[in-house]
Amino acid sequence: MAENAFAVNINDLIKPANPLDVPLPVVKESISVPKKVTLTKNDIHNQYAIALNRFIQSNVRSSYMDFEVLIENISPSDYVYLEMSGKMAELGLFRLSELAMSKVLDDDIAYMQTEDVKRFYFPAVKLSREDEIYLAEMFSNIVYNQQSQEVTAELIKNTALLNKYDYANYLTALGYYKSNNIAEAEKYINIAVSKNPKNVNYKKLKAEILSQTSKPQNAVKIVNEIKSQDFLTTEFNKKINSIEQYILYKTKKNEFEKKYHLAYYYYYENELNKAMRTLQTAFNTKKSNNKNIYALLSRVYFDLKEYEKAQDNALKAHKLDKSNQIALLVLGDLAYKNENYEEAIKYYEDASADESFISDEKAASAYLKTGNVKKATEIFAKILKYNSDSYISYYNMALLDKSREVPYLKKSVAINLDFKDGWIDLARTEIDNNKLDTASKYLAIAKYIDENDFRYYYYQGLVYKNKGLTGDAKRSFRKSLKLNPNYVPAKEELSI
Repeated sequence: MAENAFAVNINDLIKPANPLDVPLPVVKESISVPKKVTLTKNDIHNQYAIALNRFIQSNVRSSYMDFEVLIENISPSDYVYLEMSGKMAELGLFRLSELAMSKVLDDDIAYMQTEDVKRFYFPAVKLSREDEIYLAEMFSNIVYNQQSQEVTAELIKNTALLNKYDYANYLTALGYYKSNNIAEAEKYINIAVSKNPKNVNYKKLKAEILSQTSKPQNAVKIVNEIKSQDFLTTEFNKKINSIEQYILYKTKKNEFEKKYHLAYYYYYENELNKAMRTLQTAFNTKKSNNKNIYALLSRVYFDLKEYEKAQDNALKAHKLDKSNQIALLVLGDLAYKNENYEEAIKYYEDASADESFISDEKAASAYLKTGNVKKATEIFAKILKYNSDSYISYYNMALLDKSREVPYLKKSVAINLDFKDGWIDLARTEIDNNKLDTASKYLAIAKYIDENDFRYYYYQGLVYKNKGLTGDAKRSFRKSLKLNPNYVPAKEELSI
């Protein structure tokens, strides 16, 4: 079947690696040493944007030095170091990735992310600094500068480099793939994988290449192989799901199935509006197809906070298929949001036939809201017995079992670095122990993730109060109440 208007090449979807997830500003070609201050975003955003802009323009040597300056001089934060380590590895700057990893202070929080970064990206043979910069320039020209043919022509002449480094073979395969020379791309990715069979990024490219051959089903086999390698963190599990949906999109023949998996790919890439628009064009006369469209569309609308549309589509999916897990989970989430916890539990338990622990996790959270702590504890404990990547279960067990509170809270943020509830409660435990500087570091991370969380300002107010900074404390408590006028602890601090 010929590809339609929704045909997408994965290379067209590659975005500049940006840990801050913001549009890159127009930047001046200069860089200064960032101030070692609090975890505000401005310095990090600007310096990162300057360095990345140079990388995109293939001024890699200058970019390398800029990134190095940034890593060496940002205000110490395990969160930012871990974010930077992943983004440097994604660009092929493995030495800088290791530099960022070396700055991390708390191994209990860092080990999962660093292990996943290495398993996904790192080459088997460590590159010299000069070779790394040279190959990063090749990567820049392939991905950003439409020079795939020129790069591959240069790389295949450098037999010493290809013989020495698995990563050089990966880049050659990527260049051929971008040039639509599938036969040569397959040849070189096979060499890269044979030299480094554990590298998931290589297998990802191999799956993309195989999806363009006469036997695209072989690409699905590679994806299943990738999925069998359990990753530890939310970020990398999401990457694997994204890879799976893209390969399914490329290999399916039916137009409905192609659109469905493309939309799911967009969903995992957090391109919610693209997912929504793709799904809206995918409806057809077959009810068995439409139930899946309605269900995924309900999830997209829920995440977009368009709750009425989420409910409408979830009910339509549920009417067509009472056992559709996505629809059941969305209906449960809507009931939970509206504080109808018993109704939420019913939907979550109906969804629990699936092998995923997500429905059980959500049901346990709802049981907590009803006051059934015993039932919730049993479920969370059972989940953790078989699933080491349930950050929600670790978080709730931390709150339920004070003897394991800190290690479980650290486990929750180790699995999901963006889990602000975990960071805020870690700060709370440090305030309780009068470790105010450590509490401030955790709070800075929570603010970095979401500067409008009322709890951040409340706990920052407690830090100021315990330091004797009464005026700063009151300002923080007032800010907390401005964001949540019903927050009782802040009212109590202000004697309201």
